Amino acid sequence: MRLDPDDPRPPYLQVAMQLRAAILTRTFVPGEKLPSGPELAKTFGVARQTIQQAIRELRDEGLIVSRQGSGVFVREKTARPVGLRPHIEEAFKRPEVTIDFAGLSGETLHGAIQEPLDSIRAGRLTPERISIRLLLPDTNRPWSLPCRMDNGQDEPMFRQRAEKITSRHAHAIVDSVQELSDLGLVTHASAQVRISGEPPRFKIYVINREEAFFGYYAVAAHTVALGGEPVTMFDLMGKDTELFHFALSDGPDSTSAQFVQQSSAWFDAVWNNVAREVA
Repeated sequence: MRLDPDDPRPPYLQVAMQLRAAILTRTFVPGEKLPSGPELAKTFGVARQTIQQAIRELRDEGLIVSRQGSGVFVREKTARPVGLRPHIEEAFKRPEVTIDFAGLSGETLHGAIQEPLDSIRAGRLTPERISIRLLLPDTNRPWSLPCRMDNGQDEPMFRQRAEKITSRHAHAIVDSVQELSDLGLVTHASAQVRISGEPPRFKIYVINREEAFFGYYAVAAHTVALGGEPVTMFDLMGKDTELFHFALSDGPDSTSAQFVQQSSAWFDAVWNNVAREVA
């Protein structure tokens, strides 16, 4: 496996493309462990950081899972869950793009929209309108989950940690979209963030009001450093969430189409009636 020097895409995307093809064609079968980072770096002739970026791409697409202390494995169930990224990239080819997200942090969305935004800056994509809305949890109020493992109670320092992570990704999305408007590359481009309640037990994306992606957060023990001390939390793990796809194109009377419509209506109701703006 070697990279194409004439390919304009960054090396990590080329690596991700080749590994993705190997997984989808079952060169790497479900459950199989991928070669280690150093092995892949040697195979492709790139730096380990490039391999780490490529692995992050495939993990965001739901093709692989990372197991601490064991390595990276092809997801056992690759047939049914779908990758979000290709659908978002396809949505940006339309004149008008709308993305509504509700979940814990928006980290996956931040990664998924980077390539389409780069394509707009390079002139390869030319949407006229972009509207992105992020509905995130309120970190200023106690949470029932995530919670401390030892007593099942809310942990304020964990919420402060979550606030930093959430703000980093949310602000990056807002700034990136606003830049397109400032540069005159998109006629109308906006990204807004509102907060409401505690973290949902699921994440959901509604794209162009035509597609919806839904998945439950896994609840797992997770040890983090808080105040200089290790604290084990029951956390909501989003990176390995299996997303399931619903679309209007499945037919107006299909359960899939009804799910998209109800998801869009639910998001609008919470956004307009319950959620509040943040600075």
